[in-house]
Amino acid sequence: MSGYAETIERLMTELGKLPGIGARTAERLAFHILKSSRDEALGLAEAIRDVKTNIRPCSCCFNLAEGELCAICADPRRTGGQICVVEQPKDLLSLESTGAYRGVYHVLMGHLAPLEGVEADDLTIDALEARVRAGGVEEVVLATNPTVSGDATSLYIAERLASYPVRVTRLARGLPAGGQIEYANKSILSDAINERREM
Repeated sequence: MSGYAETIERLMTELGKLPGIGARTAERLAFHILKSSRDEALGLAEAIRDVKTNIRPCSCCFNLAEGELCAICADPRRTGGQICVVEQPKDLLSLESTGAYRGVYHVLMGHLAPLEGVEADDLTIDALEARVRAGGVEEVVLATNPTVSGDATSLYIAERLASYPVRVTRLARGLPAGGQIEYANKSILSDAINERREM
């Protein structure tokens, strides 16, 4: 028994469920919220509510969106003939920050991991194939993470798209094996995009 009021205990419990937040950090965050002004604390609560209420997957690429389409899919200046396939929306944001890519994206919402129960049907691979089948796509850039699971996912997608008249490339290995796209710096990501190769 910590001796805190039940409401504070509940807040600390909920904060402790966040990734990377242990009991001590949850306690510090709870007391930071308590010391904050009412407007600041309620602003945080409203932001959390709004993101859970208003954010949905883009109907085309599965990126995070507030409307039917994300800002990238809705941008007429983007090159629709080139689709960059990423595992998660945060990978898309990392690649976008380089300014080196002007095509559109497709977010898989994960990678193949049979031992964890993640199969192809759990990802958005069928939707990607449908986009390619619809025509107008000249190149699919596979930008999964350079890990065993990411490589396996890219190989699977390349095999699924082999019967279509589309060029399938993979990011160059400017990215370190075993690394994560979200942690790579802009110059490494830019080189990886510009030096991509055929699968």
